[in-house]
Parts: sequence; C-alpha cells; structure tokens
Amino acid sequence: MSTPSYAMRDSMTMLRRNLKHAQRYPSMSLSTIAMPVLMLLLFNYVFGRALGDGIGGTEAGATGAGGDYIDYIAPGIILMAATSGAVATAVSICSDMTEGIVNRFRTMPISRASFLTGHVVGSVIQTMVSIACVVLVALAIGFRPNANPGEWIAAAGLLALLTLALTWLAAGIGLVTKKVETASNIPLPLTFLPFLGSAIVPPESMPSGMRWFADYQPFTPLIETLRGLLMGTGIGNDGYISVAWCLGLAVVGYVWAKRAFAKGVRN
Repeated sequence: MSTPSYAMRDSMTMLRRNLKHAQRYPSMSLSTIAMPVLMLLLFNYVFGRALGDGIGGTEAGATGAGGDYIDYIAPGIILMAATSGAVATAVSICSDMTEGIVNRFRTMPISRASFLTGHVVGSVIQTMVSIACVVLVALAIGFRPNANPGEWIAAAGLLALLTLALTWLAAGIGLVTKKVETASNIPLPLTFLPFLGSAIVPPESMPSGMRWFADYQPFTPLIETLRGLLMGTGIGNDGYISVAWCLGLAVVGYVWAKRAFAKGVRN
C-alpha cells in the first residue's frame, strides 16, 4: 500500500473516531444547532415586527406568517449556523491536545496528517447537518426561498466552503490554546460577526462607521451571495468576493493549523 493510501486509511479511521465521539457526546453538536435556531426564532417572533417594518417588511413577515422579514433574515441565520461549528472544532481539538491522546497517537504507526484531517472532515460533516436542521426550522416558520435546484447546490457549496475555511481556523485555535474554556471562547466572535453585517438589517440603515465595517467585513458578501442564490436578489461581485474570502481563510487556517500541530508534536 502506498503512502497516500496509508494516509487516507488513517484519516478515515480518525474520521470515524470523531463521528462516534460526537454521537456519544452530542451536547456540543446540539448547541451548534440550538444557537442559530434560537436566534432565528428570537429575531423573527420578538424583534421581527419592528425590524421588518424598518426594512419594508410586512406585519405578516414579522409574525412568521409568510411575509418578508423571515425571508430576509433566514439566509443570515443559516450562515450563522456555519460559523457556530467553529466552537465545537476548537474545543474538540484542544481537548485531544490537552488530555494526552495525541501523545499516544505519536507512538502508533499512523499518518500524522490523519489527526487534523479526521477532525476537520468530521466537523464539516457535523456542521453541514446542523445547517440542514436550521434550514428545516426556517422553512417551518415561513421561510420561502424561490431557488431552483442549481441555486440550492451553489448555496450548499458556498456554505460547505465557508465551513471548511472556518474549521481550519478553529483547528489552529484548538491547537494553540492550553485550556478547553479558552478554546470555546476565542471563536465566539465569529459566530456573532454576521450580526455586524447584513444578516439582520441592511448596512444602509447603520451609522456611517458601522456601515463601513459591515460593507468590508467578510460575512456581508457571503450573506448577500447566499441571499441572492436563495431569494433571487442581485449578487453582483459578491459571489467572487465570497469565494475569495473563503479560500483565503482556508489557506491561512490550514497553514496555521499544520505548523501549530507540527510544533506541538515536536514539543
């Protein structure tokens, strides 16, 4: 068996390990789903009337009865589900690094790359399942996208690419933090950064300084691209910008995680 085949086999073993671990201890996975669902319900049913009226939504939309506001916020909250998975990834990797299991892996004849690969692929799978659950909840409370099958596939691809990029960043965080509590806190700003974009209200409604930040932070073009794919609004250059942001974050996260893991193994 060739070296790539051994690495693939070991990575699949690590993937099965992480998926079984998530199945036996589902609390973190459930929290990944619960946070965006709670935010969706909160903004639709509690703040929806005021915010919906402010952006031209109807009272029906604010109450979740089929109006406009749920259609506006759902893409942003769905994207938030992709960011929530970063916390679980950082915690899982930090736990392995601090509890000594990695030292045991070092004594075994397995590919070193398989440890990170198994974690990252497993986290991407879990996060995509969480995103699907959030989409189902959004549909149940009145979200009515008009996307065709090709646009749904493109939206899923964009979410998968973002999830992969954030998972590699979270892997780097998990490798360099010394405590699980720290690993769980550092990625939290990623979860709420979409709120400082166009997830809840258009940037045009924000004060000038906040609007500038919303226009140039990475999640606004991602939200607008996802909204355009699902709701048929204009995308413009946001699609290219979104892919560029995802690829850039993925490369940075991959290089950081790879170097941090190599340093940790040497130590």
